[in-house]
Amino acid sequence: MIAAGTVLGGCSAGATGSDRSGKVVRYQGWSGDVTWPELAQDLGLLGDIRLEWIGNTISGPQDVQATVTGDVDIGGAFNGAILRLAAAGAPVTAVLGYYGSDRGSYAGYYVPEDSPIRSPRDFVDKKVGVNTLGAHHEDTLSIYLERGGLTPEEIRSVQLVVVPPVSAEQALRSGQLDVAVLSDFKREKAVARGGIRPVFTDVELLGAFTGGCYVMRDDFVATNPDTTRTLVEGSARALRWAQTRPRDEVVDRFVSLIRRRGRNENAETIRFWRSTGVAGVGGLIAEREFTIWLDHLIADGRVEPGQIAPQQLYTNEFNPFRR
Repeated sequence: MIAAGTVLGGCSAGATGSDRSGKVVRYQGWSGDVTWPELAQDLGLLGDIRLEWIGNTISGPQDVQATVTGDVDIGGAFNGAILRLAAAGAPVTAVLGYYGSDRGSYAGYYVPEDSPIRSPRDFVDKKVGVNTLGAHHEDTLSIYLERGGLTPEEIRSVQLVVVPPVSAEQALRSGQLDVAVLSDFKREKAVARGGIRPVFTDVELLGAFTGGCYVMRDDFVATNPDTTRTLVEGSARALRWAQTRPRDEVVDRFVSLIRRRGRNENAETIRFWRSTGVAGVGGLIAEREFTIWLDHLIADGRVEPGQIAPQQLYTNEFNPFRR
């Protein structure tokens, strides 16, 4: 069923980035993809800041969990997951939007062409494949079903199945799933093979929006304000570069960077990149990008009214594109 689920564990009191001083920023990457801090470094926008890659992440909740526990100094997650963190008292703040949905980049809820699933009510008792629980795909589906008039009991009948994104298409085509959420190059490749169609997409449901932000621990920011500013400003400028340059130029830069860093990964899938998906100029964060999910979590009873003020969740202080 669609369950709230605890996205992350409790906040660790162990070693954190704020325990260290200097110009090294630890982070996790994504296989076959490029983060905005990585692009900023490649474009020469980080000054004397050095990025320390400690490995690849598998999901936003895992990445921000590593930030909370101090294993990395910056991590990115879905804004609804950040809300859950804030409700649990995690000492982190969103500093830059980093992914989202628009006409080029979006998540679609796909079914076989001959599937009877065509409307919210058709999801009752069905299996839906998502990349992780308590994140973007789950909350988007919940909003879609709520707007479609389903009762809480009917929504709970929908079974979410965690499936690695690279396996979602196969699971859908083999009948293991009734619906699979596909995005990025996985969606592009699956659609090109034919035989599937979207029931809805997140951008059709919600309009263009920034879906997730990079977060940093409050103690790291307080102890390392200059490092924080340089990192966020450089990443914002790198994101803006990608928002304004021709797509082919951006993709070529990504491919070159992936090949040069030597992590034994596929550099060709990035050629399916379509856009940043980020709504704000240079990753500026808008309040709406949290209230969308906060309203849903309050209606669902997972957050108490007044428990969280959206303005306390993020800051644009370090973004050079703020007005």
